[in-house]
Amino acid sequence: MRPHLIIFDCDGVLVDSELLSCRCLCEALAGCGIEVGMEETLDLFLGRSIPRQFPAELRAKVQETFRSALCPIEGVGSVLEGLKIPHCVASSSMLDRVCLSLSLTGLARHFGDRLYTAQMVDRGKPAPDLFLYAAGRMQADPARTLVIEDSVSGVQAAKAAGMTVWGFIGGSHYRARDGVASLLEAGADRVFARMADFWPSDR
Repeated sequence: MRPHLIIFDCDGVLVDSELLSCRCLCEALAGCGIEVGMEETLDLFLGRSIPRQFPAELRAKVQETFRSALCPIEGVGSVLEGLKIPHCVASSSMLDRVCLSLSLTGLARHFGDRLYTAQMVDRGKPAPDLFLYAAGRMQADPARTLVIEDSVSGVQAAKAAGMTVWGFIGGSHYRARDGVASLLEAGADRVFARMADFWPSDR
């Protein structure tokens, strides 16, 4: 299937942010007397939206951490440079965080204003709303849309939207986790670990 549109998740697919943001969340919860480990935090929040009313201090801490340590996923710039297919971002994060992440990592120029977030729909992932909204804005058929996702909830959302989805496990949050099994079980059509292998060799 040659897609008419490629939708990229942001955190863990374009930018290596999941460990950074989960570490900030752990610290914020600990400050409230709630001790949650990194593994449990990843299990609970990976690919999901954090409530908008969550403390502004956490959002500020995440932004500070991103400014000092955020990096793009290795090789993603080359993938985006070579894309001749329309593409956009659909993320569970707030729009200002997506904009900051892409700006800090030099990836913003590849997407322009084609940024869609959970703020724009009633239901976030694993509901299909965000991906369907993005495809609609991009005037693409969901059946000819390819989604790149790193989370179970994101894979489930893409499948519920009737889209093809490739699971990506190249982010640092998967170094000690078996992402292949969980993403395939969630319905991923393919799982890959390096952006250098973005296009299958049999394409």
